[in-house]
Amino acid sequence: MITKRCERLMTGIVAIMALTISQAVGQTIPENYTTLHTEPIKNPMLWADVPDPDVIRVGDTFYLVSTTMHLMPGAPVMASKDLKNWETVGYIFDKLTDSPKYDLQEGTAYGRGQWATSLKYHNGRFYALLAPNEQGKMGDTYIFTAEKAEGPWTIVSRMRHFHDCSLFFDDDGRVYVIYGTGELMELKPDLSDVIEGTYMHIFQRESDEKGLLEGSRVIKHNGKYYLLMISHAYGPGMHRREVCYRADDIHGPYEKQVILESDFSTFGYEAQGTIVDTQDGDWYGIIFQDRGGVGRVLTVMPCRWINGWPMLGDENGKVPLTVRTLKTGETAGAIVKADDFSATKLGLHWQWNHNSVDNAWSLTERPGFLRLKTNRVVENIYLAPNTLTQRMEGPTCSGSICMDLSKMKDGDCAGLAAFNSDTGMLIVKKKGKKTVLEMQETTVELSDREKAVTKYEEKTIESVELKQNKIWLRIDGDFTPAQRGGRDAANFYYSLDGSDWTKIGTTDYRLRFDWRRFFMGSKFGIFCYATKKAGGYVDVDEFSYSKTEK
Repeated sequence: MITKRCERLMTGIVAIMALTISQAVGQTIPENYTTLHTEPIKNPMLWADVPDPDVIRVGDTFYLVSTTMHLMPGAPVMASKDLKNWETVGYIFDKLTDSPKYDLQEGTAYGRGQWATSLKYHNGRFYALLAPNEQGKMGDTYIFTAEKAEGPWTIVSRMRHFHDCSLFFDDDGRVYVIYGTGELMELKPDLSDVIEGTYMHIFQRESDEKGLLEGSRVIKHNGKYYLLMISHAYGPGMHRREVCYRADDIHGPYEKQVILESDFSTFGYEAQGTIVDTQDGDWYGIIFQDRGGVGRVLTVMPCRWINGWPMLGDENGKVPLTVRTLKTGETAGAIVKADDFSATKLGLHWQWNHNSVDNAWSLTERPGFLRLKTNRVVENIYLAPNTLTQRMEGPTCSGSICMDLSKMKDGDCAGLAAFNSDTGMLIVKKKGKKTVLEMQETTVELSDREKAVTKYEEKTIESVELKQNKIWLRIDGDFTPAQRGGRDAANFYYSLDGSDWTKIGTTDYRLRFDWRRFFMGSKFGIFCYATKKAGGYVDVDEFSYSKTEK
């Protein structure tokens, strides 16, 4: 019997023979030949902020879930047939409602919210377990389920907090959660709660591992249990790394192996993620890497089973620049997209900063436009509801909007931002009868635990008075790895006709990643808020987007 792997090899040989013959006889080669047959997966697989991945395969489709914290809807589910072209297909929840902080009322939830979701498929259903990084009842674990990864998802139960946990369904019907640094509890069969008395520590960290071991991901392969985790190792010649604990019984005893200790492309060492198999029986690792202002990006690499261990990387244990394509001819996908706002529902590529105020935005009041209405008086963008975001991507990207300003009121602020805890923005301000465009640099300080705004600073770099009610705004991002940590620069432009662009403000504004505040990569943010009186609005005609290839 010819296996799928052999079929794929034979298909490749035939394709190469056909290409050689075509070249020999002078036959025209289709323009898309390279794209369909030989284009590899280039790392980073997703050059955008997609941290804490969990990846599973159901049939011929891979599903990925990532952390988006204070952005709503939350826990994005992405799908791919080939580990190269990814699309956002749904979210596990629309909003979190445990606290007014999620509504930007009585504080904020920056860097909190949904973390490190565990995704599983069991007995024909999808399951997701996540625990918000909060204290008290806000941090209680959620378990969701759905018939389809696209949703709708429903809550099964809530229970005590489990940090960076992995849900695991065993072959005998028992269900476990492994979390923290090697902690385990068994769950009731209906997932309603833990089974009291089942807590145990399945291993103890070693002396060189001073910090937490985090990012638990559990699989079972050939009868053995494998727990993958990030290890923060300190000492001469030691680096952040991915480790694996292996046992014949889920309760232990466990033995340990370092399965990846590799830097990549002038950046730091990689760790945290999971492994997944293909229909052909091959295995791959999906691991993230910190890359400064763009955030935490995803890389893909071979996973080779050596002496019963899932060793990651190429033959030298390094993250490769490219990985062979799993399938040919798949439709190109993207998780960041342009939008003309002609649909009646917001695209899945968008997320709001915190919970949205649903009666303060519309796609239908003026068809073909996104209307953003002011609905409360706030001091600055960090407290403003209904800032609409998408990721910025590397190596370079450009996002622009066209806005109708005619319905802004005195004190209103609207525009486009490179949004983060340090933000560069193009902000249109209504000042009495005047309309002014400013390029601003802003920063916010937050209390460590409560995430309350303790300090806000803004600096106007350049301003231009506007004499018309239509304006185009553009931000270019550059994350080219010119040096360790990347270039991480943004530049700002405006146009009065949509064709001729004028640079404004800072050259190479530095985009930053700060885990103590937002803990996320830079985002395009479209905003409109009131500083004096609610009731004004802007209409956004389109969001144009482009990026360079790697």
